[in-house]
Amino acid sequence: MSVTVEKRIDQPGDAEHVSATWELKETIRKEEGVLRQRRGFFTDAYRRSRAHLLFENDDLVAFACVRRDGYLLFLGVAPDARGRGYAQRLIADIAEEHRSVTCHARSTNENAIGFYKHLGFEVKRRINDYYEDGGDAYYLKLGRDSLRDRLADIVHG
Repeated sequence: MSVTVEKRIDQPGDAEHVSATWELKETIRKEEGVLRQRRGFFTDAYRRSRAHLLFENDDLVAFACVRRDGYLLFLGVAPDARGRGYAQRLIADIAEEHRSVTCHARSTNENAIGFYKHLGFEVKRRINDYYEDGGDAYYLKLGRDSLRDRLADIVHG
């Protein structure tokens, strides 16, 4: 069975796919205990951001919401769609659009931190009590030896 992957974008102010994105985020939260935002916060942040969305045969499988300043608000990939490079693809698209890409990751989320470091993000600082539940976070920034630089080398030779 062939899979068609399509990228769609919801611009700031456009929330066409916010419900599908919320449902995928909640699936990830229930399975992994991450992405624990309240619906009102999530919806408001989504509407103010540019949402990069990947669909397989019209089913949402990955999303990344980024602010105008390159701050990554949310990133998620459906558990059954992992390992296909979707998160890396979304981060690469965002890195092409922004001079700086930053985000926070829960300090206990080893999978996320490992993923970001693999792409070239650097931990800039730890922030205690960052999350509503008192959890700590790392502030990460896409570094010089990063995915952006590797992509530029590939594209521009």
